[in-house]
Amino acid sequence: MSAVDSAHSAAPAPTPAPTPAMTREELEELIREGVPLVGNFGIVVDSLGAGTIRLRLPYKDDFVRPGGTVTGPAMFGLADVALYGAVLSLIGRVELAVTTSMTINFLRRPPPVAIIAEARVLKLGKRLAYGEILLFSEGDPEPVAHVTGTYSIPPHDPVTVAVSHYRVDGAS
Repeated sequence: MSAVDSAHSAAPAPTPAPTPAMTREELEELIREGVPLVGNFGIVVDSLGAGTIRLRLPYKDDFVRPGGTVTGPAMFGLADVALYGAVLSLIGRVELAVTTSMTINFLRRPPPVAIIAEARVLKLGKRLAYGEILLFSEGDPEPVAHVTGTYSIPPHDPVTVAVSHYRVDGAS
C-alpha cells in the first residue's frame, strides 16, 4: 500500500449531517403565528438544516419603494426571521429567543423580484447564538445584502446537537 493510499484509508468516514430540531412546516407555522408582522410577508422555508436555513420572500408590490427597489425593512425582516429559524433549527421551539443585535450592509440595489435569504449559525453558546445571512435577488448569484446578528437564548432544555458538533450540554 502506498503512502497516499495509507493516508486516505486512515481518514474517518464523514459524519452525517444532524437533523434539524424543527421541521420546515413547524417553522413556517411559527413564523406565521408567532411573528405575525413578518409572517404576513408570505415567507416560505425552501430548505432547513441543523444551523442553516434558506427562505424565500415572494415579490409583492407592497415591498417596492420609490426608485423601483425592494424596501430595506422587508429585507431586514427576512434576515431577522432567517437567523431566528437557523437558531431554532438547533435548539428547538424556544420561542423566547430574541434578537439582541443585527447589522445589515446593503451591497447593491435589488430589483423588484423575490428575495432569498441564506442563513447559518456560526457560533452557538448556552445563552447566545451568532450567525450571518446573505440576501439575494431571486435568480442572481451575487448578494444584495450581508447581515450578521446575535440572538439571546433563554434557559431551555440542553441542546445535544449544535454547530460543528459542539455540544452545549457539556458532553463531548
